[in-house]
Amino acid sequence: MSGRSAASRRTILRTAAVTPVAGLGLAACGPGGGSASSAAPTAPVDLGAESAVPKGGAKLFQDHNVVVSRTADGTLKAFSTICTHAGCAISKLEGTTLECPCHGSQFDATTGKVVQSPATTPLSELPVRAEGGKIVAGPGA
Repeated sequence: MSGRSAASRRTILRTAAVTPVAGLGLAACGPGGGSASSAAPTAPVDLGAESAVPKGGAKLFQDHNVVVSRTADGTLKAFSTICTHAGCAISKLEGTTLECPCHGSQFDATTGKVVQSPATTPLSELPVRAEGGKIVAGPGA
């Protein structure tokens, strides 16, 4: 076998191995890169038991791209978990800090405010209410 054929094959294999990874990286940067569903609720959604959100804490509802927090006095607040930087769905909540998987932006789950860039715009607040022991969030809630 000639050296030229082996080099060509090596180049092709190397390119084929890198291309899918590069494609995945680009997909993660655009809208929806962080999750299968990249939209905030467009109608009220039932998020489950009101008791799931502790006073002074927050709970991430990834399937609906919503985070709900509860103040010490029991007031509920909800925010879209679609990052305002590049439109990725946020999938990580530690304490009351949300972290976007795409570029590392962080948000306060109790206020929606940015606590670490590159995002500069706060998360969108959503209407939320407790109804019959369940949390309902989204437009019209």
